[in-house]
Amino acid sequence: MITIEDFKKMELRIGEITEVEDHPNADRLYMLKVDLGEKTKQLVAGVKGSYAKEELLGKQVVVVDNLEAALLRGVESQGMLLASSDDTGIAIVSPGRKMKLGSVVK
Repeated sequence: MITIEDFKKMELRIGEITEVEDHPNADRLYMLKVDLGEKTKQLVAGVKGSYAKEELLGKQVVVVDNLEAALLRGVESQGMLLASSDDTGIAIVSPGRKMKLGSVVK
């Protein structure tokens, strides 16, 4: 269990995917450029089996903005996009309507 104070430490923000590239060292990963309004981040995401590149371009997503950067198969990921999964695949978490980039998710 985490406390509400632990949860409040996460900075969840709305971003828009502006670039999608295949990861050079992994079949299931994409390298994404995500515009968060005042900054752009590179994310590595395991959504290739559920989304074509064209489906992701321009999509608004929820990003964990203050996650420590991690090296995933040799490529830096500067955050994490939120998604759910079940036995049919992965679904990216998106706002129900267009939001201002960088908006805080509460």
